[in-house]
Amino acid sequence: MWPKRNPAIWLIVPSLVFMTLLFLWPLVTGLAAAFTGADGPTTAHVRRMIEDAYFWEAMRNTALLIVVLIPLQFALAITMALLLRQNPRFAGLHFYVWVIPLAVSDLAAGLIWLSIFTDRGYLNSVLDGLGITPYAWLSYENPATMFLAIVLAELWRSTSLVFVIVVAGMQGIPRDYEEAAEVLGAGYRARVRHVILPQLRPSLQVALILRTILALETFAVAQALTARSFPLLVGETYQWYYFLQNPNVATAIALVVLLLSLTAAFGYLRLMRGAAR
Repeated sequence: MWPKRNPAIWLIVPSLVFMTLLFLWPLVTGLAAAFTGADGPTTAHVRRMIEDAYFWEAMRNTALLIVVLIPLQFALAITMALLLRQNPRFAGLHFYVWVIPLAVSDLAAGLIWLSIFTDRGYLNSVLDGLGITPYAWLSYENPATMFLAIVLAELWRSTSLVFVIVVAGMQGIPRDYEEAAEVLGAGYRARVRHVILPQLRPSLQVALILRTILALETFAVAQALTARSFPLLVGETYQWYYFLQNPNVATAIALVVLLLSLTAAFGYLRLMRGAAR
């Protein structure tokens, strides 16, 4: 006689099969490509990745981008959401204007900012009109300004995603809490710090994990602005796969990105869980 099973299990089986095919199978094939050679299992592809100077430069640049970009995005997104919470005139218009970058693709955003920072772009045209010598913002000789251009482009392109998540989180915070704190004498900064931000923790956790993973995958904007002059991890997978015709090393770098993404997500979950206690 067959054991009695919960009927709900048959409802989730299709989802489990789909998720397995979507994530587990590519992971298995990726591991096989990174650690298999013509003669069987090998670490040659991983060694070649590690010995490549561009790989370590890409690791450094990607880490620097995350460290600088994520705090700026969250500070800006929370500020914008708090301004919108005050219900200013034309609040709906403000919201739609601020989320316009969500409709712009990564490559299009990179091309927009390329038209600003290129040697004969809008910025140098303005400087020339003011009698100031134009500057080679995207030259490989000026890594600081290359990094600045990528940060500004990513800040414009992807802050709106964090903003939408934060605004959605604020919709679930009853104004009664804030009004009660105000009656008890709490100032605006104290209300934000002790009432609004703690209630936003679940939304901020989701936004933090999502933005860190997407920042690790930054590619099109940097590719449009600097090509390989400012290498990033996902850009290196593109270089190895298409230009160097070595999908094995490209897959090894992609697995590094996956490992970093999983580590960041796990770390954030543990950190936020510990802070909530």
